Amino acid sequence: MLGTIESYDNKSQTGVIKSKKGHYAFHIDDWQDEEPPEKNDDVSFEEKDGEIYTVSLIGAYFAQMEPVKSRIIAGLLGVILGAVGAHRFYLGYYTIGIAQLIVTGLTLGYGLLWGFIEGVLLLSGNIDRDAKNRPLK
Repeated sequence: MLGTIESYDNKSQTGVIKSKKGHYAFHIDDWQDEEPPEKNDDVSFEEKDGEIYTVSLIGAYFAQMEPVKSRIIAGLLGVILGAVGAHRFYLGYYTIGIAQLIVTGLTLGYGLLWGFIEGVLLLSGNIDRDAKNRPLK
């Protein structure tokens, strides 16, 4: 089951986990991680007959980030449609995409160079993350 640590007392080494099904008490002996539990930690635990055991931290910061966006598609968008920031919109950088549109409009097309250079950087792997800091495929 999943829950959140509602409280933890370091002296007694006991705490309470809140989940959708209720509140559960735990002891540090059930804790599986090296770092001590803290209030508001997201945890996974096993429950049997109201007793819980095998409590461990979970969270997005522990999970390996999976690539979602393609480096090649982003690079080609930069090379071909970089003047309008298409590659930035694709990667989730909306503010920079809008800035590229404005620069292209104000400089009568010189923003094309900005997008083209970023497209080459994407294709060469020098830009390798999307706006959510996930690696590119």
